Amino acid sequence: MSGRVKGIAAAMAWAMTVLGAGFASGADRRPNIVLIVADDLGWGDVGFNGRTEWSTPRLDRLASEGVLLRRCYTAAPICAPSRGAFLTGKYPIHSGVSKNTDDLPAAQTTIAEALKPASYATGLFGKWHHGRPPAGAKEYVHPIDQGFDEFFGYTDATAAWEKFPKQLWQGREKVAVSGYADDLFTDRALDFLDRRREGPFFLYVAYVATHFTIAAPEDEVAKRRGRLPEPQAGKDLSAAYAGMVTRLDANVGRIVDRLDALGLRDDTLIVVTSDNGATFEAGNVGVSAALDSNRPFRGQKRTLWEGGVRVPGLARWPGRIPAGKVSDEVVTLIDLLPTFAGAAGVAVDAAWKVDGVDVLPAWEGRSGVPDRTVFWRWGDEGADQAAALRGDFKLVVTRGGKPELYHVASDPAERRDLAAQHPETAAALRKDLEAWLKTEGE
Repeated sequence: MSGRVKGIAAAMAWAMTVLGAGFASGADRRPNIVLIVADDLGWGDVGFNGRTEWSTPRLDRLASEGVLLRRCYTAAPICAPSRGAFLTGKYPIHSGVSKNTDDLPAAQTTIAEALKPASYATGLFGKWHHGRPPAGAKEYVHPIDQGFDEFFGYTDATAAWEKFPKQLWQGREKVAVSGYADDLFTDRALDFLDRRREGPFFLYVAYVATHFTIAAPEDEVAKRRGRLPEPQAGKDLSAAYAGMVTRLDANVGRIVDRLDALGLRDDTLIVVTSDNGATFEAGNVGVSAALDSNRPFRGQKRTLWEGGVRVPGLARWPGRIPAGKVSDEVVTLIDLLPTFAGAAGVAVDAAWKVDGVDVLPAWEGRSGVPDRTVFWRWGDEGADQAAALRGDFKLVVTRGGKPELYHVASDPAERRDLAAQHPETAAALRKDLEAWLKTEGE
């Protein structure tokens, strides 16, 4: 589907929404939406999930002012599939991005494109993870082609390893820059807020903390130097990792403070999360393992155990989402598109084939999250793992091994395989999983 045709279809959907419901001022005002996504941030790296070795006061405060999502799941255990999934509201096997080298197909509808016909200004500051151009395409799909009015950041995954870049993309052109990447993204986000304050707007900030290269501003590193277990003697790697998290916290605070200063606090829905769990791979040089970033879970990035797919999550919308709410209901990041669309009063076109559901009513306390089975598949880079979760039971199937069943509410570390004790549950989840896998590409 061409960009022009997509735009016409979205505009028609918006017109039908307005004619059917009509928007008024006050409580019915379309909200501003801010999505903040960290990179490889472990569930246990933030204060609101129990971290005590460093503090994240601004994130903790946000969590206390809205809903803390104790069971927030990403749709994939690695960057590109996860991002393609939450941007489109679709599982990776349906979004066209199931490998880290896949590029988001132009025909897919993103959150930005879904909101554009409702007069949303859209901006992306940070990481856009492109892969190889799709078959027949000369270039990868640029965020400007996928509904974003403004873009500043990385388009290439390996370039995003740089914490102190010399060049970044501004729109379709590269510009010289100097400073810490996440600070630069925050600066641009604040400028966007100043210029787009009349709203509505969709601001997507995709930070690169704590991904791969372990580096942070010296003032942050100094706060934890010599106070954390270091995987390599004589190096301040854990201190730098902690510095990335504390600087992330400070930058989120800068965005929240600017929203407050502009009088937009009550008109803005904020969601903060991570694209997947922390990694224990070589590029991380042992830091996340030393700091137990995914505690109390088993696994890491590129695995489908809880450590790879359960991520920090919170949502705040004063006056709509009750403060101090703690939710143990299962939400997944593919729910973001339908949830944001629901908040904006935008109809989700059936042609988009969205897999997620609108969970705003659950966050507001008006209803629960619909009963459903949630699925994962990671079958690249030598891995072959699939999983299905319904309620508290999760089935994990690994190539060459027997299916394993865990009760993740009572056994979050997935240590006790209950398949023998609950064969009917294991069989039902296996059947659902196999049926779902057959829908790949649909």
